[in-house]
Amino acid sequence: MASIVKHLLGVAVITGAGGTGIGAAVAKGFARSGCTRIAITDINSKTLSQTKEAILSVNPSVRILDRSGDIADEIFIDSFHEEVFSRFSRLDYAVNCAGVLGSKTLKAVEMETGEFDRLNSINYRGSWLSCRAQLRNMLKQEPLDEQPKQRGAIVNIASQLGIVGRPGAAAYCASKAAIINMTRSNAIDYSENGIRVNCVCPGVIETPMTTTSPEMVEALKPAIDIAPMKRMGTVDEVSNAVLFLCSTQASFIQGHALVVDGGYTIN
Repeated sequence: MASIVKHLLGVAVITGAGGTGIGAAVAKGFARSGCTRIAITDINSKTLSQTKEAILSVNPSVRILDRSGDIADEIFIDSFHEEVFSRFSRLDYAVNCAGVLGSKTLKAVEMETGEFDRLNSINYRGSWLSCRAQLRNMLKQEPLDEQPKQRGAIVNIASQLGIVGRPGAAAYCASKAAIINMTRSNAIDYSENGIRVNCVCPGVIETPMTTTSPEMVEALKPAIDIAPMKRMGTVDEVSNAVLFLCSTQASFIQGHALVVDGGYTIN
């Protein structure tokens, strides 16, 4: 598949990049777009290796830094980004994809605190820690000659459920709404530094997380039926939106939550 965005020069970091989900699709999309220095991380070292192999199958000349670790671990996230900057001397694009849906559909009084903490540690805390580390590094550099108006670009993965609610998902919806408003606030704070911060809000996307469990497939069916397009999206459809927001084609887009949901939120 060809990328819709070309000439994404510089260094890209993708968190939550393991396996065949959105993060892996984004990593491959950067490789197709001409990015030859890519850093990836995920908690699962096996699926992270699969992503590394997939990147090299797209472009064997890509230099890859891959480290497995917990996105919610402050020490790991800070050291990973320090290693990226030490290895590649800059950080131009950062995409934060790590996230979980939760083990099952639960109303607030049915959810244990431990499950709430696990969900928010990955979805919100992990994104916040990653953004902080990425902003620190981007502030150290000057823009590339090829993109003089952009010192760096960050794209966070939120969800359609950060914009609207759904039954049995109060904690998940809140974690994704937090990402959207974190994105907006960081965009305000760092616009003067030439750093753009946006997010993508996918609908139901066909990934291992949404298709491996029969219970999850059944739980997601109403959301698919509500959306006018009445199908799951693909990881490449989300990746294309992410790459656009990273590129200078989106040079005047700041603090935006781009919905990629087949029309779910308009219905």
